[in-house]
Amino acid sequence: MSRSSSRSPSGPTEGPAMGSATSRPAREAIRSRRRTVLALMVLAVLVAVLFFLSLRLGWKWTFSPAEIMRGVGAELGLAAPLEGASRQVILGLRLHRAWTALAVGASLALSGSLLQGLFRNGLASPSVIGVTAGSVLGASFAIALVGGYGAGLVPLSTGFVTPALVSGAALVGALGTTWLVLSLASRGGRVSVPTLLLGGIALNTVVGGLLATLQSVTLRDFEVSRAILAWTFGTLDDRTPWQVTLAWGGLLLGLAVVPFVARELDLFATGEEDAAGLGVSVARVKWLVLLGATMPTACAVSVSGQIPFIGLVVPHIVRAVVGREHRRLLPVSALAGAAFLLGADLLNARLLRDLQLQPGVLMSLIGGPFFLVLLVRQRRRGMGW
Repeated sequence: MSRSSSRSPSGPTEGPAMGSATSRPAREAIRSRRRTVLALMVLAVLVAVLFFLSLRLGWKWTFSPAEIMRGVGAELGLAAPLEGASRQVILGLRLHRAWTALAVGASLALSGSLLQGLFRNGLASPSVIGVTAGSVLGASFAIALVGGYGAGLVPLSTGFVTPALVSGAALVGALGTTWLVLSLASRGGRVSVPTLLLGGIALNTVVGGLLATLQSVTLRDFEVSRAILAWTFGTLDDRTPWQVTLAWGGLLLGLAVVPFVARELDLFATGEEDAAGLGVSVARVKWLVLLGATMPTACAVSVSGQIPFIGLVVPHIVRAVVGREHRRLLPVSALAGAAFLLGADLLNARLLRDLQLQPGVLMSLIGGPFFLVLLVRQRRRGMGW
């Protein structure tokens, strides 16, 4: 009796302890899933509201909801245009601008999340592999040529502002620099991440020097230098349907890669060797991630120019909300990036109407201080990236 009585207290106490230990990961998974669903719902509503306000409000003109519905219908060929040609044109420009901001913001944030997962480093962003700098350089050369600095090569009849030519040159520049960095970092079908980072840094330096040289040469021509400067600091002005299609095409390509790399990137967190030991094709995942990060960024920057910090800051914010699982992190990051850029552009149009800062400048003013605060917090906690 004494033995049984002495054992009896231990029996009921061990069961709940073991049950709570085994159920803790399940509870955390449920909470993470709920946070993800809530984040997606909130961001979807926020994007819809910001999109509507971007059409309704602006620097000078304001449209009623009825005018917005009719004007959008006219853009789609489903309704008569608004009274006054200028009002229909302005609403059309706002519509293209809003669609571009959504695609560009989502592309940059998605690419940043992919690269941070691949490099296992929170400082990774699309600019580290040279895609951003190459795009700006390609666009700048096209602007200089069409602006009269290469009249023998480009017919002047193309006009000064040729969006398709400039965006096409920017896309070629982005893909060209990325191909060069990947060529330096790959050997035998495998990509060396340290070499990729170092090659990106070196190429960014070279491209920066070429861009500075081009800006110095064109400084005497105000229109040309102003257009180059706009691409350097980012621009969403006067976007065309062709550019909107290009930006969304790149984003959809990046999103198509997500289902094939999300689980594998989670396994990358413990190292490439451990991931390979669990059956992951490391080389395949690297190439897919680089494709999914490069194409959206190349298309986005070829349309909007250089807009920093979205691909760096947004993934950190989203990771703090939904966790580190990439099947949740990647789609939420894309939606958050779209809301981030669209909201910043609306803020610029309404509150900073007298300044009208370029999107890249505004993102630097917002993202820079935030990232410094994040860096200080990480240092105080003694945590790595």
